[in-house]
Amino acid sequence: MKTGFTHFDSSGNAIMVDVSNKKITCRTAVAKGSISMNSETMKAVLAGTAKKGDVLGVARIGGIMAAKRCAQLIPLCHPLNFDKCTIDFAVNENKKEIEAVCEVKLSGKTGAEMEALTGVSVALLTIYDMCKALDKEMIIGNIRLVKKTKK
Repeated sequence: MKTGFTHFDSSGNAIMVDVSNKKITCRTAVAKGSISMNSETMKAVLAGTAKKGDVLGVARIGGIMAAKRCAQLIPLCHPLNFDKCTIDFAVNENKKEIEAVCEVKLSGKTGAEMEALTGVSVALLTIYDMCKALDKEMIIGNIRLVKKTKK
């Protein structure tokens, strides 16, 4: 049974992809996503007056920690060692939106995109968690892979 999906064997069973014959290459992945919020919440985030503290600082650490643990969260992901993982934020006060960007770099036989997507997702969830007392109508969305390279 050939499905075109790499995580299934010929019988349709879920498997971890065998990367033992692949060469080690330099890989980079960048993912983005955003969270929108009300004006009061945006002001608190930017002023550092949210009750739980430095929202973006904590979200940065949360996103990096999540990216590093991707293989523990996504069942068939390979555990990977990173060369670099960053979380950055772009604030658009007019739209009341914060965009999170996660970049993962590594030397390996597979990966980086699931790690970047996980990192950006958890960074945004951390913002939500830290601000939910101020705004229960925040919207997380547009999470996507924007770049993937392999050299």
